[in-house]
Amino acid sequence: MRKPPATVAALTDFGRIRLSQSFFMRDFLFSDIAAIHGLTNVPDDPELAIAAGRHLCEELLEPLQAAFGRVAIRSAYRSCTVNALGNARGYNCAANEKNYAGHIWDRRDAAGRMGATACIVVPAFIDAFPQESAWTKLAWWIHDHLPYSTLEFYPKLGAFNIQWREEPERRIDSYVFPKGCMTKPGMTNHAGRHDAEWAGIEQACMDRTMRGRTST
Repeated sequence: MRKPPATVAALTDFGRIRLSQSFFMRDFLFSDIAAIHGLTNVPDDPELAIAAGRHLCEELLEPLQAAFGRVAIRSAYRSCTVNALGNARGYNCAANEKNYAGHIWDRRDAAGRMGATACIVVPAFIDAFPQESAWTKLAWWIHDHLPYSTLEFYPKLGAFNIQWREEPERRIDSYVFPKGCMTKPGMTNHAGRHDAEWAGIEQACMDRTMRGRTST
């Protein structure tokens, strides 16, 4: 069983672990909270963190990147220590128990489910659709195409939390207009396809990316 990295060499090796075609463990370990408060942001259970992270990357982040171009990681894994401090200091971190199988990848939730969350930005999408309410287009695309558990959208940079979890909840919430719960099981808009809500966004993002390349 892999031990928590406790030396520079061990952390370097841990960061080299490839989670998917494009993503490595190192991409998910940086934490503003840990950096400012001098904490080490590493998992107590590396094997569980790796397993959960691979599902997140292979099933959610890679397909997003294939469809819309580069996915930028804003925040992802938090150790129990880092998350607890973030919650105590009011840094918009939920209590540890609510973040198990979320930002805390190396703990299963109360129901025993594995999961992992990352806060991400899709640059091509926010360039192509700068309107505040445009997040719903991407949310419905994800809902129709990917096995996410929860999505939560935020005001700055079009950032959002995307969670993979065993027995996914399939719920979308937003702190951006239109605020609140967009869909969850039991709502009339949850089942079926929603093509009219997101039609054309893949091509629009591709066109935006190509214009950016030709202008440099």
